[in-house]
Amino acid sequence: MRFILILLLFSTFHSSFGQNNTNKLQFQTVIQLAEQQYSSYISSHSDKIKFPRNTNPDGTLREVSSDDWTSGFFPGCLWQLYRITNKEQWKEAAKIWTSGLEKEKNNTGTHDLGFMLNDSYGLGYSITKDPNYKTILLQGAKSLSTRFHPEINAIKSWDNPSFHYPVIIDNLMNLEFLFWATKASGDSSFYRIAVTHANTDLKYRFRNDNSSYHVLDFDPATGKLLRQMTHQGYLDASCWARGQAWGIYGYTALYRETRDKRYLQQAIKAADYFLIQTDKIADHIPYWDFQAPDIPNAPRDASAAAITASALIELSKYAGQKYLIKAEEFLTSLCSEQYLAIAGTNNNFLLKHSTGHKPANSEIDVPIIYADYYLLEAIWRYQNYSKSIK
Repeated sequence: MRFILILLLFSTFHSSFGQNNTNKLQFQTVIQLAEQQYSSYISSHSDKIKFPRNTNPDGTLREVSSDDWTSGFFPGCLWQLYRITNKEQWKEAAKIWTSGLEKEKNNTGTHDLGFMLNDSYGLGYSITKDPNYKTILLQGAKSLSTRFHPEINAIKSWDNPSFHYPVIIDNLMNLEFLFWATKASGDSSFYRIAVTHANTDLKYRFRNDNSSYHVLDFDPATGKLLRQMTHQGYLDASCWARGQAWGIYGYTALYRETRDKRYLQQAIKAADYFLIQTDKIADHIPYWDFQAPDIPNAPRDASAAAITASALIELSKYAGQKYLIKAEEFLTSLCSEQYLAIAGTNNNFLLKHSTGHKPANSEIDVPIIYADYYLLEAIWRYQNYSKSIK
């Protein structure tokens, strides 16, 4: 009976999604919830240099400073909400919360500047064309570029003594930032770093079945690959769901920026692997690792579904409507009562049931801010991309 109900829900959702002027109606609950939740958060948090990240095990809100890799997502959510609603209040709120990240433009100790700066200042610049934003972003791109090693031909992810020269799949998400920097400055070095990193990643990242390794660890002296492994997944031989999502998103963006068909082919292969796994699940929301030993009781990861939904909407522009339909399946579940919060709950996050770092017993089955960001991005992309696809 439950399976039949899910099919009926999807049928109704899918048939109405393609009709004119129905996108806003389908997503109105999410948009209204975002306005309520974020209004509540802003009104009760005066410290604009502390950013919401997730819910702690005791149910309290965890906030982080600007040097945390997730710091850019809440300002990014506000920019997403502004471009969806066109309400000035969200633009003004986004400006205020974005300003607390400026000092990270000089941060050379992390590869996560794409998440921190491009998803905040970058999205803001695309909307406002504020020249100060451009200056901050270009300095951030220079800081990110310092982590590129010409012997490895990749950007170093972590300064962690447990690894030699780690390059994680998440790092693909920073390359858009470098492509933008070349277009904004005329300096082609940013572009060359991004493409060189991508080509190194493409060489080693995926197994024969197109599942991904989380971490590639290189010898910094010789450039030799030492290990293909995981840090946040179940096993070195398993596929961490959010890592696979980063790969789909990253290679789709790489194709957009370069039109190199190798990147498109890899995006399709990575997406197809993800979809084979999630087609086994009634509501399509992945378990935190596709080979987790306690499936079907393993924690889910709504953030991986949100990232993938957004990526698939763009991928459908290049690879066909199949991927738009699959994105709709993810969005159907994410926008359901199972995953979407009730206003006034969930520490003012939108989505429930994400998993951050299961092996470290961290952020398990909780709301996490980047799940919200990619859900809102997926909504915006659907409303703006789907008419050209259908």
